[in-house]
Amino acid sequence: MAEQFVKGKIRADKVIVFGKASCPYCHQAMDLLKQLRVKPSHLEFVDIGGRSDTEAIQSYFQQTTGARTVPRVYIGEICIGGFSDLQELHSKGELIPKLKQIGVL
Repeated sequence: MAEQFVKGKIRADKVIVFGKASCPYCHQAMDLLKQLRVKPSHLEFVDIGGRSDTEAIQSYFQQTTGARTVPRVYIGEICIGGFSDLQELHSKGELIPKLKQIGVL
């Protein structure tokens, strides 16, 4: 069920941030993506905090991405990691090309 939920949200032409409303790093990830002007229709925050299957979703993230923490940021169909990974890509000048590659800028 968790796998279906996650896979059902991921799209090749979207940036998806799986997180929790109470997580400051989730908000910072969304703020950075908005500052870069990712098209609103191609940016989605998926709040897993209030779901009954939150633990299962985070276990699925552990299996597929190597970490169960949020945010889990997907650029297209690839999980790039969490907020610190997003920041690092941006500081290296690699984030904008990735976003352009999937057509969200």
